[in-house]
Amino acid sequence: MERLSALDTEFLLLEDGMVHMHIAGACIFEDPPPPFEDVKGLVASKLHLIPRYRQRVRTVPLELGRPVWVDDPHFDLGYHLRHTALPGPGDDAAFGRLMGRVMSQPLDRQRPLWEMWLVEGLEGGQWALVFKVHHCMVDGIAGVELLTILLEPEADIAVGEPQPWAPHAEPPGALKVLDAWGGLVSSTLAVAGGIPGSVIHPIDSARSALTTLSGALRFMRRLAPTRPLSIEGPIGPHRVWAHSSANLGDVKAIRSAFGGTVNDVVLAAVAGGYRALLMERGDDVDTAVVRSLVPVSTRHDDGYGVPDNRVSALLYDLPVQLADPVARLETVRDEMSRLKSSHIVEAGEVATSIGNLAPPMIMGSLTRMVIHSMQRFGQHSLNTVTTNVPGPQMPLYCLGHEMLEYRPFVPISHGLRVGTAILSYNGKLFFGVTGDFETMPDVGVLARAVASGIDDLLGRARARLDEGLCH
Repeated sequence: MERLSALDTEFLLLEDGMVHMHIAGACIFEDPPPPFEDVKGLVASKLHLIPRYRQRVRTVPLELGRPVWVDDPHFDLGYHLRHTALPGPGDDAAFGRLMGRVMSQPLDRQRPLWEMWLVEGLEGGQWALVFKVHHCMVDGIAGVELLTILLEPEADIAVGEPQPWAPHAEPPGALKVLDAWGGLVSSTLAVAGGIPGSVIHPIDSARSALTTLSGALRFMRRLAPTRPLSIEGPIGPHRVWAHSSANLGDVKAIRSAFGGTVNDVVLAAVAGGYRALLMERGDDVDTAVVRSLVPVSTRHDDGYGVPDNRVSALLYDLPVQLADPVARLETVRDEMSRLKSSHIVEAGEVATSIGNLAPPMIMGSLTRMVIHSMQRFGQHSLNTVTTNVPGPQMPLYCLGHEMLEYRPFVPISHGLRVGTAILSYNGKLFFGVTGDFETMPDVGVLARAVASGIDDLLGRARARLDEGLCH
């Protein structure tokens, strides 16, 4: 039996009717759209490479173990594939409304936790595939890996035949409990197996423990409550979504001119986007603190081929107080460099490992208690989430049609009325901004401001390069 990790389980427990924990991406293709049956045949031919797509989550009696993945005996591919079309003229606003509606609906817990929508009728004869997958199955990087399985690196690759498949019977509850506790014993023994090394190298072990502890303390200090803003507070079950894009080459030119990383440039542009959004909504940007959760991948090439979540996180206060885009970039560059050396990511990785050893009934009870508290009293430690995922830097194809764009979607949670996802693909950056339908209808302001912020930085970068050539 394959059990969900503690982190995967948390993504399930976070759902409560208001919070929907699926991630998604809208893949835009050149015209004309293929027949729906051809898309169905393509997915059927790939299912043997994505076992999770035919498995569902089943709980262990009395929460005596973490949930497990089991084959769905009633798996029906047709249930997971949806087909729709935009009314004319199929403009960007219409597509954004469709995305908001699709993302407002939770995935069916009784079935494998994914959907795929074929959307026709986009402007210019284009069409889209919208992938919607529960966060307990994948993180952003694993989601991109799934996409590269379904799509092809060349236009003329023929669709293969579906592989035979028969579901395995679901184990009885008692066997699930025994397996769960056997797994807990194995995990505990694996941790204990590292103790002899700690005895042999006590100084290194002590140094590592102190490093992890210092990272954990720094993380806790960054959870101090922030001043209330209009972008935080209770959320409802419905979503709005907007998107924009930029040239990855432009971002690299900015990085070359001002230093730092591509991620630093992107975060600086996101900070400028939040500054514009706060000003539009009447918040005081001079005193505002916009604290973002920034997921960091801890994925290693360890041969474990099943998608899952392997992430830690940083907490970063976006410099929305700064009006000058270069000053924002320099601040982001310096602060992110300090954060990366603060050992917060390592502390998060250790916390996740410890979570895998904790009794599930205790973790589940604590999570539900925290969610109930956030529903009743709110939370004021985080304002938003910003996730940046590297995608393939080559064109991908679906049934001979080139994918032109990959527009991402990130979920929001209690207290976080808006979130930003960034994904790179084939020389471009794509920004997807999720908002709460009732309280954040203006997320398009943020999406547009992020893209224009990169244009502003590019102009400043060119001016600096020209000035350097003159000297």
